[in-house]
Amino acid sequence: MEEMRSPLIKDISWGQVQVEGYGAPFRDVKLFPGGAREWDWTETGTHHTPGILPADVEELIERGAVVIVLSTGFHGRLAVCSETLQLLEDALVTTHVANSEEAVQLYNKLRVREAVAALIHSTC
Repeated sequence: MEEMRSPLIKDISWGQVQVEGYGAPFRDVKLFPGGAREWDWTETGTHHTPGILPADVEELIERGAVVIVLSTGFHGRLAVCSETLQLLEDALVTTHVANSEEAVQLYNKLRVREAVAALIHSTC
């Protein structure tokens, strides 16, 4: 079952997130049981307002996450739209919303015992 564990975030700093097992740092990252990939906002049309969209989290649910951590940036400038929170509630996914540093700490703690996913934003 180890292969389905969500990857460890080794470090976060302004503009980059270093994930164990991935060479180059990500700017923004989607993490999920079994892997990680760049979180490209243009795929779903995400902007700081209205914020994280339902389409941003659907992949995480599909990949088996039962807990999702959403980061709002270092200064909390990335919103989470209400439709996203409703989708997660309807899917019975435990959801945590926090600034980037808190989100990384929580995600790393949860990953050792939960099928956890995260969207980590590395700026604002």
